[in-house]
Amino acid sequence: MQTKFVTLTATLALLAAPALASGPVVAPTPAPIVVQPAPVGMDWTGPSIGLQLGYGNVDTSGAAILEGDGALYGLRAYYDYDFGDFIVGGGLQYDASDIDIGGVTTLDSVTRVGLRAGADLNRSWVYGTLGYAYAQTSNPAVGDSNGYFVGLGYEMLVADNVSVGAELLYHRFEDFDLGGLDVEATTAAISVNYRF
Repeated sequence: MQTKFVTLTATLALLAAPALASGPVVAPTPAPIVVQPAPVGMDWTGPSIGLQLGYGNVDTSGAAILEGDGALYGLRAYYDYDFGDFIVGGGLQYDASDIDIGGVTTLDSVTRVGLRAGADLNRSWVYGTLGYAYAQTSNPAVGDSNGYFVGLGYEMLVADNVSVGAELLYHRFEDFDLGGLDVEATTAAISVNYRF
């Protein structure tokens, strides 16, 4: 019995010797887990300045029934604040024009001061806008007028600090020197903006 035990122990020792000679068995190291960072959205917070080019259609009623249409071109400056999913901003626009209104007067310019707010779509956003508008004409008998505007816009980032935009605006003016003259104007414009 003792001989069998010694023989069995010696056999096991001979079988285990090569395994022990190579060292302890180590499990393979798993590949490291790489966690991709979450994509960072565009932050629209900050000022912007831009150039705009558009087309306007003007209709009058009341004291005179006239119409006219033509190009507008100008400058814009805004400051926007990005809340994450929502953006709010305010700014100033100035458009020069030479729109002949029925041969009676010419719309020389439109100045706008307004607010805009809309949905942040990361590298673009869509918004509604409204505010104060001031129209200047070339005929002193017609004069100039205070009014308002409302509309929709879209802006999209095309480079790190450059965006392009489009706006469709409705204007109403009822405060001309020519009493009883009501003016409605619709403008459509595109813009190129530099964002700081």
